Amino acid sequence: MSENTIEEIGTAYMAGMNEQVSLHFETIIELRLTMAESIARIAEGDGSSGYGTREEIEYGARARHFLCAALYSPDGGMEMIFGDPVTLNHPEPFLKSLRDGERKAASASDSGGDGVILFGVPCEYPMSGGGGSLAILVGLSTRYMGEVLFLDSDKSLSYSFVIRKDGSYVVGNEGDAHENYFDRLGDIFDGRDADACIEQLKAAMSAGEDYSTVVQSGGSRRHIYCTNLPYCEWYLVTVLPFERLDNAISGMGNQWLIIVYAASLAVIAMLLCIFLQYLKLFRNQVSELKRVNAEMDAARKAAEQARREAEQANAAKQDFLSSMSHDIRTPMNAIIGMTSLALDNADNPGQVRDYLGKIALSGKHLLGLINDVLDISKIESGKITLRVEPVSLREALDGIVNIMQPQAAAKNQRFSVSAQEILSENVYCDGVRLNQVLINLLGNAVKFTPEKGAVRMSVYQEPLPEDASRVRTHFLVSDTGIGMSKEYQKVIFESFSREDNTRVRKTEGSGLGMAISKYIVDAMGGTISVRSEQGRGSEFHVVLDLDRAAAPAAPEPAGGAETAGDVELKGKRVLLAEDNELNWEVARELLSVLELDLDWAENGEICLRKFRESPAGYYGAIIMDVRMPVMDGYETTAAIRALDRADADIPIIAMTADAFSEDIQRCLACGMNDHLAKPIDIQTVSRKLKKYLKQARPV
Repeated sequence: MSENTIEEIGTAYMAGMNEQVSLHFETIIELRLTMAESIARIAEGDGSSGYGTREEIEYGARARHFLCAALYSPDGGMEMIFGDPVTLNHPEPFLKSLRDGERKAASASDSGGDGVILFGVPCEYPMSGGGGSLAILVGLSTRYMGEVLFLDSDKSLSYSFVIRKDGSYVVGNEGDAHENYFDRLGDIFDGRDADACIEQLKAAMSAGEDYSTVVQSGGSRRHIYCTNLPYCEWYLVTVLPFERLDNAISGMGNQWLIIVYAASLAVIAMLLCIFLQYLKLFRNQVSELKRVNAEMDAARKAAEQARREAEQANAAKQDFLSSMSHDIRTPMNAIIGMTSLALDNADNPGQVRDYLGKIALSGKHLLGLINDVLDISKIESGKITLRVEPVSLREALDGIVNIMQPQAAAKNQRFSVSAQEILSENVYCDGVRLNQVLINLLGNAVKFTPEKGAVRMSVYQEPLPEDASRVRTHFLVSDTGIGMSKEYQKVIFESFSREDNTRVRKTEGSGLGMAISKYIVDAMGGTISVRSEQGRGSEFHVVLDLDRAAAPAAPEPAGGAETAGDVELKGKRVLLAEDNELNWEVARELLSVLELDLDWAENGEICLRKFRESPAGYYGAIIMDVRMPVMDGYETTAAIRALDRADADIPIIAMTADAFSEDIQRCLACGMNDHLAKPIDIQTVSRKLKKYLKQARPV
């Protein structure tokens, strides 16, 4: 199942990568052919003053960074205007296309054997031997084409080549001892597998179809993807090695604690979400390239500007992923560290229970960060949605201490947290967003403070005379670190800002964290400011006006009216709709502590059938996944509500990884009673089931 998943993701990644490179290739070739046409217009003149001089043609070609230019006769002869003489590798199709009046690109070699890409456009110009030319040719080195197509990038999971139908290289064979890509395949893989792959690849090229396959040799697996390129008889071949992905997946078989196993699943889900987000960004770039290509005109300046904007977008993407790495690694360090301590103290149940509790806190914070990654577009556009709920400042500070204390201890720093003049410990706010801001500020304080320094956070409140129902809460994060210049303090909250000096150049981070913190604080109606002095440290000050919240209500005494907590869950029959068998097993084991009688439905249609065929009142509740084959959770809920039976209003609770506020509203709108976000929190499940299940004898 893991290998199939990797291959499916690899196929989607390869298709997107090839489409992106192919569109980029088309843009570059179109730009260079447009430049060649402008040189042809110089050669043909304006129609009144005669032909342009050869000096003018050479100057125009050199100004556009071409390394050679030549006249091409109708019989295939070549007369160099400047540059090293070149020889076409496959002249027949190139000459035929130019005779038909087409623009064309072809490969050639100079006198030193180096590769050259020629761009030919129709042009009539007198040649030295008499007669007129068929076309004018200009050339670039194949190495330059490889660089602008990013074929030699070491930041990608894959690598690519441009080849001809016979397997000979056009671009991308630097450092390869083979002159032919088919020979390379034969040396890397077993004979029969390589021969079959080569024959299938040749057949796909001849049919003008894309080709995709996974080839295995011993313990090595590679995904090969081939597609044809425009303006030429060339093909783009992209190869994705699976070794790193295979090794990551194979190391997951020895987990023995349920909470460790659940944490590992959360890590894998996080990586897949980031990978899919990365893929989504790639597809967005492809869409943008299509739009730019569709609107592109003959003007050279507009084409160059489009290329520069694409490069800037790619750099912004890399900065974004680097910034997210900083925020995600903070709770991950706590999870990994506490897991190691739990394993080392397995014979001490008290300590293990304490470590697992801290892992759970860090895991919840990590889940919140994953939601932030998926919601980053809303954050950057200022359209973030706050989830306001009662929050205990004491519990929030305890969770932050558990996350930050190990980091400060690793650098031998003094770390302290104090709370004074607290007028209302319980307030209404978005706890996850508040934690994100404070952990980001503390993380930067620890990062930019040297060993044996001090990091401190203090919290205090003051009343608001104009509104007694609210309290002004101050959060101060200070350190004795390197500080920052006055100039940088003016731009610290701008995206990707970072002070450029030798004191911080080796420190990881892109500067996105401060911009996101500013967005969040602004959305909460608060302010954030900074005071700093180089060599003396920094202090960040966050001010939020928060509504007071009542303390949690004490449980009612025995003999009172029945509450949700009084409902007995043991023996209650619950129907769980979940299409993923692994998720079903996890849910079954986690919910076993509630002693529920669980039935499993593999999709929405089976869930509907089981409920429809059961006697009225047989099931006490339905826990419904949203994304399922055949019928999804929304369709199934609507169908159940439409049934003509007494228990058609059975409690239906969504349990899904779709956890944004709009997802919750959609669940409620289709007829569900409530929403649970994955991963499963057993206490939350128990509380919601007790809320909706009626006291009844098990059927």
